Amino acid sequence: MNALGHPAAKAAAIQRRPLHDEVVEKLRDMIGEGELEPGQRVPEKLLCVRFGVSRTPLREALKVLASEGLVDLYPNRGAVIAKIELGELEEMFPVMGHLEALAGELACANISEDEIAEIRALHYQMVVHFRRGDRPEYFRVNQQIHDLILTAARNRTLAGVHRTLAGRIRRARYLANMTAGRWAKAVEEHEQILVRLAERDGPGLAALLKRHLANKFEAVKESLQRSPGRRDETKSEKESGA
Repeated sequence: MNALGHPAAKAAAIQRRPLHDEVVEKLRDMIGEGELEPGQRVPEKLLCVRFGVSRTPLREALKVLASEGLVDLYPNRGAVIAKIELGELEEMFPVMGHLEALAGELACANISEDEIAEIRALHYQMVVHFRRGDRPEYFRVNQQIHDLILTAARNRTLAGVHRTLAGRIRRARYLANMTAGRWAKAVEEHEQILVRLAERDGPGLAALLKRHLANKFEAVKESLQRSPGRRDETKSEKESGA
């Protein structure tokens, strides 16, 4: 049997990810961690060189990100990183809070001891990154923890709905840790998340995750209102009594 007919070769071919999927993941990370900022035009030529790809997979990836609300596409003008609108976040964060609360409750009922051990190990890594002030690595591990809790919920419908919103507010979640005080508070909350999970306290973890996200939203709101682009808008709201 030749190499193309070998079962292992067939399995490898099936498991290979489309190139634009890999580009989507890289761009999500760049947007989520602030390397590509809201309102910035996507530098397609530079990204093609950086990723070693042609424009076709890059533009396919941008279409996916546009469907998630992360970029805006303009005919004959290219793509722009979507701005973070406070009004949209005010709608999305409470929905995400309920989804994460449900994920926490289901996870407590379904999670294995091995999964708890994995989350515990990630938590300790996250604390190390916090103490070093390494925000990108802290954020990466933080996301892994939340993703594992969602996986442990064993509910594909919940995971699908969650992913739709998670992509759109990931950048906002990163902004939520911009102040030293809020960052330290988030670590304390994660300590309690680990305790509730280990105790399999579903209602307790649900309430904690919901409060955790609400606190993040307050930090995001403060950050956006402090940004130069919102100063005049905030002033006008105050003068109008909004």
